[in-house]
Amino acid sequence: MIVPETMRAMDPEAPGGPEVLVAVERPVPAPGPDEVLIQVAAAGVNRPEVMQRTGMYPPPPGASSILGMELSGTIVAVGEDVPREMIGQPVCALVAGGAYAEYAVAPSGQCLPVPPALTMIEAAAMPETLFTVWTNLFERAYAGEGESVLVHGGTSGIGTMAIALGKLFGLRVFVTCGSDAKCDAARAIGADHAINYKSEDFVERVKAITGGKGVNIVLDMVGGDYVPRNLKCLAEDGRHVSIAVQGGAQATIPLFDIMRRRLTLTGSTLRPRNNEFKALVADELHRTVWPHVVEGRLKPVIDSTFPFADAAGAHRRMESGDHVGKIVLVTGEL
Repeated sequence: MIVPETMRAMDPEAPGGPEVLVAVERPVPAPGPDEVLIQVAAAGVNRPEVMQRTGMYPPPPGASSILGMELSGTIVAVGEDVPREMIGQPVCALVAGGAYAEYAVAPSGQCLPVPPALTMIEAAAMPETLFTVWTNLFERAYAGEGESVLVHGGTSGIGTMAIALGKLFGLRVFVTCGSDAKCDAARAIGADHAINYKSEDFVERVKAITGGKGVNIVLDMVGGDYVPRNLKCLAEDGRHVSIAVQGGAQATIPLFDIMRRRLTLTGSTLRPRNNEFKALVADELHRTVWPHVVEGRLKPVIDSTFPFADAAGAHRRMESGDHVGKIVLVTGEL
């Protein structure tokens, strides 16, 4: 196909509310070495993009200022060192920026094939949460079959992916949610236990459910004063993994208790990691998780879709906190 010189993209000139998300003309990027150019079908919407839009989370050095960290679409051009046979392949990809556009460049090593079992909308909703949950829950916290995990934000994109992966790999999944309706939704998705943190003390509920033993892992995106409470939820030799700090970047922790119960505190951020690391993760996912995707056993939970021109509406939906699962922007033909 003939690739045009310009495209529509969401690339706000200044931070602001959702209203700054207005399509503008930008040059179609050219793929460099080890990169592919993708005609975008759909792009997942993530909270870090909302933060970037408000000026709180600038893209890492060298990344596109165009919003968007995950997408699905068809490869239409390749850079040096990329086999031309990849042209025409449907893929989903993790990118450091640039997904809210009609065309986007992605490192070839961060692309995963889209099998018939996935729609392009579902594929666009996979990479960011899948890479994040896999690296933190299974690599940093080395979750093993039969273990238990507490996940905060059980109906978020991360939370719903953690439930799905946890069930596939034999974990007992506890989640917290902000309403009884969301708790019901989380259980319907597959959570073993869902705790309404607004009406119940999640520490006491976890202790009651586990007979006082606690869970093996906490996957936390809240931070702040949740951290010492999370530690009370952990069993001996438990692991606490921080992936966001929505409730505060500082915490006071009981060091002697950590020593006495041999607890591990770790965490990570995905977006600033280099392409080599992300390619290694993609390869591991392709070998370990993608067979489940191909067989239709793993799909993301889709909350809603928005047309590309209404990216502002997608961000308003994200900021409302009412969503269950992923919000997706539909950019091109599906």
